[in-house]
Amino acid sequence: MKSRSRNILYLFSFSPAAVVVYGNLHGQYFSVLNIVYSLIVLALIEWLTPPLTTNEHSQKDDTMPKLILWMHVPVQLFCVGTLFYGIHQHILEGYWILTAALSTGLNSGSSAIVVSHELIHRKNTVEQWMGKLLLFTAGNMYFYIDHLRVHHKWVGTQKDHATARLGESVYGFFIRSAAGQLKGAVQLEADRLKKSGYAAYGLHNYVIRQFVMHAGVIVALYFVLGYVAVAAFVIQCFFANFLLEYVNYIQHYGLTRNENQRATEEHSWDCDQFVSRFVLVDLARHADHHYYASKPYHTLQHYSNSPKLPTGYAGLFFIAAIPAWWRSIIHPRIPTADVSSAA
Repeated sequence: MKSRSRNILYLFSFSPAAVVVYGNLHGQYFSVLNIVYSLIVLALIEWLTPPLTTNEHSQKDDTMPKLILWMHVPVQLFCVGTLFYGIHQHILEGYWILTAALSTGLNSGSSAIVVSHELIHRKNTVEQWMGKLLLFTAGNMYFYIDHLRVHHKWVGTQKDHATARLGESVYGFFIRSAAGQLKGAVQLEADRLKKSGYAAYGLHNYVIRQFVMHAGVIVALYFVLGYVAVAAFVIQCFFANFLLEYVNYIQHYGLTRNENQRATEEHSWDCDQFVSRFVLVDLARHADHHYYASKPYHTLQHYSNSPKLPTGYAGLFFIAAIPAWWRSIIHPRIPTADVSSAA
């Protein structure tokens, strides 16, 4: 595969959004489409297609990869906007509001947060702002702080809330990780502000400012569209953040390192399936991302010695949801780990 072809294939990352918009604007059974598409159709593709392990040399011109990331911002805003439009116009009614909220949240978790992850790693202030805006639409208040200042420094150690412990279920991890990252992000911001002479828990604190802004959005939604729109927004945010933590869960589950040891390609689960590579803008090449965090997504490489997931992120969602099934599949793949006590 040539690098030009690789860049074009990242256009598949817009496919869940297209399904969401169609569902939100047509209502009823169509509002379920993205759940079926992302969790069933893409999962089957993950299991039925071979991994793409080639390491293409990237082109010097990164215009298209950048443009794809930038376009995800208006596309995400449109997705969330059509959810509210569908509710306002009574296109979405009854239980279909719930399915539409879940479908939209699924896209927010699998597209918006994934792209935000790429953007917040950029040094460009505008691109970082885009990443934070995407996180805002998904209701996330902590990822920007914790991911850059804690996760990349302490991944695979007890100091990292976003590293799943051996034997831990995705549900227990979700609670521990989200709560730990949120609390830690507030404290990191407080420490930073104290050194700069600002109030530790005022609006200069990123997490608190995000909370206040989200509260403002919820109040505005209530007065403009009513409590149903508020509930839909909260549900889509919750599901998006559950998917974020699901991804964190499978990316580092059971992999450990010494605090004095550099994070290498052996401390992240890797995956080269088509969907996880091109629908998720190569998030699945996570080993190289942690080895060289500054590398743009379209240049990430395959490592033969990194631990390999049995299939892609979509294909593992329902497996991870059943802890015994997850452990039976993943524990034999954990390098040098004694899994007998956690079985």
